[in-house]
Amino acid sequence: MTITVATWNVNSIKQRAGHLAAWTRQTQPDVVLLQELKCTEDSFPYMEVQAAGYEAAVIGQKSYNGVALLSKGEIEVTATALPGDDDDTQARYIEARTCGVRVASIYLPNGNPADGPKYDYKLAWMDRLRARAEELLRSEEIVVLGGDYNCAPTDDDVYDPGRFADDALCKPQTRSRFRALQYLGYTEAWRALHSDRHVYSYWDYGAAFRNDDGLRIDHLLLSPQAADRVSDCRIDTTPRAWEKASDHTPVVCELDV
Repeated sequence: MTITVATWNVNSIKQRAGHLAAWTRQTQPDVVLLQELKCTEDSFPYMEVQAAGYEAAVIGQKSYNGVALLSKGEIEVTATALPGDDDDTQARYIEARTCGVRVASIYLPNGNPADGPKYDYKLAWMDRLRARAEELLRSEEIVVLGGDYNCAPTDDDVYDPGRFADDALCKPQTRSRFRALQYLGYTEAWRALHSDRHVYSYWDYGAAFRNDDGLRIDHLLLSPQAADRVSDCRIDTTPRAWEKASDHTPVVCELDV
């Protein structure tokens, strides 16, 4: 049996509910990890999601952030916030078991302007994520940590490395913390299967998508048990070309479970 897991920063679920419905109808992923909902739980379009054949678990926040898990199977929520800081109220992490896998939807802080308080928060958040990721490995489950990591892992993932050298998405401290997740034993699905390709998952508004001035900042990190089962990973640029699109596009992987 093959399970398809997708991640997509929709940049406002209210504006992109139609896009989500159209894309899921076309591609039929089993699990969809959403970020940047920009709405509270009671404003989430549950009816549209259910009509498309999905259950939903949502952690929302008014106007900012917000993450969700959609699944064709039952959802057993295991965490509604990233452990490690009880004072952190930003809606950036939700985790659950569903369809035989443990998944998390992650909206990692942007961190700009760097350096400063926002960047300090980003780095601390990444340290907490590493601790949680290490804890999840001990479960020996099939784990997929997907989302908008706001990190371009290498210069190959940025259309103009010089321009972004001091950006919070590309600074050495950001990249080293992303690598630390991989050193734990996680595999970054896209790069593992496409080592020589330069495809992006985010393009700013304006002419960036037309010019392919993008960054690859949306990732699916796989535990060893998941990496052993991955058969495909793709970046679906189709929704980015739609009218009134999100500035991100879905990243999708297939696991033979």
